[in-house]
Amino acid sequence: MTAVDPETRIPDPIDLDRAEEARLRAAAGLAPPSPPAGSEYAGFELVGVPDRPLQTEREREMYTLEEGEMLLNMGPQHPSTHGVLRLVVKIRGEMVTDLDPVFGYLHRGIEKLCENATYTTVLTYVDPMDYLASMHNEHAPAIAFEKLFGIQAPRRAEYIRALVVELNRVFSHGLMIGFLALDMGGLTPILYAFINRDDVVELLAAISGQRMLFNFFRVGGVNWDVNDEFLSRLGTWHGTVMKSIGDNEKLITENEMYGVTGPNLRASGVPFDVRKAHPYSIYDELEFDVITQQSGDVYARYLQRIDEIKQSLHLIDQIMDKMPHGPVQAQVPGIIRPKPGRAYGAVESPRGLYSVYAISDGGPTPYRFRMRDPSFISLQVMPLLMPGHLIADTMAIMASLDPVMGGVDK
Repeated sequence: MTAVDPETRIPDPIDLDRAEEARLRAAAGLAPPSPPAGSEYAGFELVGVPDRPLQTEREREMYTLEEGEMLLNMGPQHPSTHGVLRLVVKIRGEMVTDLDPVFGYLHRGIEKLCENATYTTVLTYVDPMDYLASMHNEHAPAIAFEKLFGIQAPRRAEYIRALVVELNRVFSHGLMIGFLALDMGGLTPILYAFINRDDVVELLAAISGQRMLFNFFRVGGVNWDVNDEFLSRLGTWHGTVMKSIGDNEKLITENEMYGVTGPNLRASGVPFDVRKAHPYSIYDELEFDVITQQSGDVYARYLQRIDEIKQSLHLIDQIMDKMPHGPVQAQVPGIIRPKPGRAYGAVESPRGLYSVYAISDGGPTPYRFRMRDPSFISLQVMPLLMPGHLIADTMAIMASLDPVMGGVDK
């Protein structure tokens, strides 16, 4: 065995990293990094710190490390983060003490694209924003544009609109339940969720012609009336949908692993639903309950989706029973030029309040087009939910908020 000289010093990997960083910065003509005062392992502790001066009190609170704390990067490589989202997590041991969600990795620019498109074309641009709620994405701008143009969709069109968005809500909530289980290590529930999802998108394809980005809403109505294929598929699906939901309930509801805590609106006991609080379309003619949970944890948010799926099925029954005969599209010119003005449209999407604010200057394109996406709002509560929980809880808590990053980085 070769003897080791006790005077030989084994280089510290952190020192090697610091030396390599200094060499690269010198080669690029940059000044060496300045570690914070009193920091022994500055290069390690600065992982995740913004490469600019900290600007707000919140940033200084997040990126000032106390003894025993460090920063951990999660993402944006899409490891169960439901999109390209980066989380900077401040931890002490395995315990999360703070968290900063960092957005902006998609750079979609949908709002600016819409401001350079005709009012009819806008309804095609918003489809992929929240790609699990495409019908809702189209519904809100359609409401806003109809207010701007001063027209109203026919009654039958409103019933069809309510029908397709409730179908969209059922498969979106079903996927959330499956992905929540997947993020916590359960594979089977996501398979059941996709069985239900595929049945619903085939339904919606029968009426819209597409399986994902439906492009079904129009200013003044909808593109197509219900047809025999759609009605036949709807009857078959309605008779079997609760089987896949019930299968997931058996797998998940009584499973002890769903005990992570964290508040969310209706799952935390707040009975606010846009369809009840500010009725739009035909929702003031339909009977349904605003379901709430009281415990405000991951399990409650899962149960919330189960109950809302059942309410959507109840709404679909009423819609089919009450749907009147008549046209499905108002008389609208090919190029829409609303009078100068502004309008706001809001709907209850599967992820919460989704709204559009549009301004017309009298031209064929919106002068301003702004969207409020519920995923963006939901992720901002992550710093409130995470402190005091383990790193392992992060994915479950975030999955229970059901974010879609296409809407966040709109």
